[in-house]
Amino acid sequence: MPDYGHEVQFGAFITPAADVPERAIALAEAAEAAGLDLATFQDHPYNPGFLDTWTLLGWVAARTSRIHVAGNVLNLSLRPPAILARAAASLDRLSGGRFEMGVGAGGFPEGAQGMGLPVRSTGAAIDALDEAIDIMRGVWDHTQQGPMRVLGEHYRVPAMQRGPAPTHDIGVWLGAYKPKMLRLTGRKADGWMSSLEHLRSPDRHTANPIIDDAAAEAGRDPREVRRLLSFMRPLPGGPGEWVERLLPLVLEDGFSAFIIAGDDPRAYQVLGQEVAPALREAVARERGTDR
Repeated sequence: MPDYGHEVQFGAFITPAADVPERAIALAEAAEAAGLDLATFQDHPYNPGFLDTWTLLGWVAARTSRIHVAGNVLNLSLRPPAILARAAASLDRLSGGRFEMGVGAGGFPEGAQGMGLPVRSTGAAIDALDEAIDIMRGVWDHTQQGPMRVLGEHYRVPAMQRGPAPTHDIGVWLGAYKPKMLRLTGRKADGWMSSLEHLRSPDRHTANPIIDDAAAEAGRDPREVRRLLSFMRPLPGGPGEWVERLLPLVLEDGFSAFIIAGDDPRAYQVLGQEVAPALREAVARERGTDR
């Protein structure tokens, strides 16, 4: 697959553990100090061992000054999109433009159901996410006059005042693995979030064409969709081997953001201070932009 030309970014996938809540904050601060671009968190509020991710995102944003924060990914079934959009714009303004909307259709439906929330079939959940993207962007769009009205199959917003507008154009990044979600990503999203370990069928070689074809059919340039890849297990070897492994993922598979799990500040430091500059230099050399 082609290189889509995005700037290469790096991030951390931090466990929102509730037993020592300060640790998640400290890890985000360590990620920022290491020069990483993103601090991301899974979203499972039905798990009593985890902090509420939305609350944590605000706390992390307040304790940092440069790094962007995102769910990886937020579970749409837990929050109405109109409320989520307004909260996102508020957090983006409070953080100086450092929030990104990593969101999914809703995994682990039994957890949401146990909290008294409605559960949709997989197809209906994806259709609801499709509607939700339009609602969120409608809330953020300060160029439109008058209240927003959406009367969809899954969400009804009869007369909502728009705003506040976020500080920057919040990226809508979808967690997607199966064809219908990948096609939605191509049609409407700003980014595709996946993990190497869960990309099986379609795999990373076959998922990109699904996104690209859907983007083209919607009249979009496939390069509008950033590709973000998480690693749930530590990368083997040293920084040089990491660069060798990541470079073809940029040039051949189109990924331009790499997010590592592990809650290891030392790994963040290696990624941000050794791997990141070396990989960026190698990518610039291959792109012919290093001059």
